[in-house]
Amino acid sequence: MFKTVLITGASRGIGRAIALKFGREGFNVAINFNNGESAAREAVLQINENGGNAKLFKADVSHVAEVVEMKNKVLKNFGKVDVLVNNAGVACTKLFTDTTEEDFDKLVAVNLKGAFNVTKAFCPEMISRKCGKIVNISSVFGVSGGSAEVVYSATKAGIIGLTKALAKELAYSNIQVNAIAPGAVETDMTKFDDKTMKAVISDIPMGRMCKPSEIADLAFYLASDKADYLTGQVISIDGGFAF
Repeated sequence: MFKTVLITGASRGIGRAIALKFGREGFNVAINFNNGESAAREAVLQINENGGNAKLFKADVSHVAEVVEMKNKVLKNFGKVDVLVNNAGVACTKLFTDTTEEDFDKLVAVNLKGAFNVTKAFCPEMISRKCGKIVNISSVFGVSGGSAEVVYSATKAGIIGLTKALAKELAYSNIQVNAIAPGAVETDMTKFDDKTMKAVISDIPMGRMCKPSEIADLAFYLASDKADYLTGQVISIDGGFAF
């Protein structure tokens, strides 16, 4: 029986790259999205045209009812979820003094509560089988903090705390929980002008931004049998930015 992966926020960027990687490796791929339906459908089509098996599942991860409905549909289609990748997230680049309560509530609801909601929905099924992998996408700013990214940094630091604590709790059920902390990644969100791009790269010892495929490769490794003894870890993939 083929293994199944669920990736939240998989319509573009890092999530999409992870979905395509697992699809190439023979997984059933459950692609979650909230916005960007056309891009999400393109990812499903690309996987299926290359011989894979992907399906689309719409849900706002910050709403419990939508997550539960998604869980029921995913399990009806695939029977189980072997790997959960909590990737869905939103950003807010503002000075702390300009950040509103609405900004705070939205980032916490999607970035942190969203990961909680989805993990809580799928965890019991993993526990019952005593098998599963959870990969949470944090950020370099969750490790080192980011100026004008205070609330975003706080939510991504929260993901790290969730990862470490949950790893201890689920180890007894043979479920590994790890986090990836990406630095600057080549996505639609980082298409800077030349001056800004030079400034960003000047802070990266490796002298370049990370490719989404590099994060996808790491996520796949963490989901593989080779990482069975690796849990509670936060792996930075940032070209040395957080040194």
